[in-house]
Amino acid sequence: MGFARACSVALVGVEGVVVEVQADLEPGVAAFTLVGLPDKSLIESRDRVRAAVVNSGAEWPQKKLTVGLSPASVPKSGSGFDLAVAAAVLGAAERIDPAAIADIVMIGELGLDGRVRPVRGVLPAVLAAAEAGYEQVVVPEQTAGEAALVPGISVLGVRSLRQLIAVLCDEPVPEEPADGQGRPDAILAGLLIPGSGLGTGLAPAAARGEGHRPDLADVAGQRRPRQALEVAAAGGHHLLLSGPPGAGKTMLAERLPAILPPLTRKESLEVTAVHSVAGILPPGEPLVARAPYCAPHHSATMQSLVGGGNGIPRPGAVSLAHRGVLFLDEAPEFSGKALDALRQPLESGHVVVARAAGVVRLPARFLMALAANPCPCGRHTLTGAGCECPPSVVRRYQARLSGPLLDRVDLRVEVEPVDRADLLGQGGRGEPTAEVAARVRAARTRAAERLTGTPWTTNSEVPGHELRTRLLAAPGALAEAERDLERGLLTARGLDRVLRVAWTVADLRGAERPDASDVAVALELRTGIQRGAPMGASRR
Repeated sequence: MGFARACSVALVGVEGVVVEVQADLEPGVAAFTLVGLPDKSLIESRDRVRAAVVNSGAEWPQKKLTVGLSPASVPKSGSGFDLAVAAAVLGAAERIDPAAIADIVMIGELGLDGRVRPVRGVLPAVLAAAEAGYEQVVVPEQTAGEAALVPGISVLGVRSLRQLIAVLCDEPVPEEPADGQGRPDAILAGLLIPGSGLGTGLAPAAARGEGHRPDLADVAGQRRPRQALEVAAAGGHHLLLSGPPGAGKTMLAERLPAILPPLTRKESLEVTAVHSVAGILPPGEPLVARAPYCAPHHSATMQSLVGGGNGIPRPGAVSLAHRGVLFLDEAPEFSGKALDALRQPLESGHVVVARAAGVVRLPARFLMALAANPCPCGRHTLTGAGCECPPSVVRRYQARLSGPLLDRVDLRVEVEPVDRADLLGQGGRGEPTAEVAARVRAARTRAAERLTGTPWTTNSEVPGHELRTRLLAAPGALAEAERDLERGLLTARGLDRVLRVAWTVADLRGAERPDASDVAVALELRTGIQRGAPMGASRR
């Protein structure tokens, strides 16, 4: 009787569980049994592994073969177990030394000819292996760069099962020819879900055929919305842009990711892990360094926004926009259930999706930008534009954005139509993205230094209790906000959010703490009521 074991990783959401792949050979009728709660794609690995082993020049054992995946209570899916199953079978057949593979984590899909194909989710799988104490991983050659992002792990990238057998047996490693140049590499098809990178807006500009990157200098006029964008980026505050069609709401939102600071190393690993599992990580770009941008269509379902699907839930738009921007254009056209499902991740920074197959916790700390028209025709706020929507229709349309959802939005800005002078450039071009991004980085650095030693890095994350007890504003600065609270114009959550925005405004102008003018700017940005404070208070 022969026995061997190797290791692989089962992904549950964006978290991994190390799985021991055990192979047992017994005398009897030749058969291949796979146990341990596998799904359909994993059951099919029996045929893939058998063909790959034979076509790699090794002998398939003609005995009763049982392969077990432990722990058996964890659901396992995908084709990433193929490499570990093949190694365990060859170890049980004594083609390779069983001791040589006992502590190696192997991830990869096998082709029928023995080639090792890449799979999604390599980064979170290697992170799980490192946390479990493993020091060696074997992955497909195409994803070796992604696996190497994890410190303290020795990564071996292989092209074929023949190469892996040669390395484990100290034999000369055979050369595997690369695919022909000048045509798409079919072996990378396992990394990308068709159309996902283009549909979510997460693909690089070059991949979308865009040679020009959006710049804030392209936006004509719109001084107040531009400043609101700067405040939103500096503090991580959620933003609502409302106004008639053609005023520039979408242009402004598309330029928001460019003024966000680059991701830190920790944030990059978080974002890369989510994108790798979702199948939207571009080949050749193992690490996401810029804030992502996700703009789902208004016909998106609740499951596509917060995560879901058959079996183990998959990341939704809120997770794809983690550490970046989630833009909901034509927000009132989204279904009410889908919008209200955003309430919990807006507060907690993560989403918990419960399904019959299991409960998954997905990261979802994003900056939400909403764009909305005032009425179905969009001309309600224009003088003499001929809006024919009855008042009841206007009220119902605006009520599609529920009060609890809007209460979580810090900045609500009215985008006015652009006048002729601004449109023709007679008022001069606005500030470019580079200048605004520099101020945003400086404000974020100031906030991070103030919050050193706490679990928070931006003003939008600070709890209200801390703002009222430890991070105090200037004496008398909150008088006007307290009056709005007594009048019912602000909720308790609204007061906390006004304080957070006031701290961001103070950081942008280099002040040690917010004063009455900063609070007035924050109140004006939240309520839309003119407070007499100059909107330029956020500028040096």
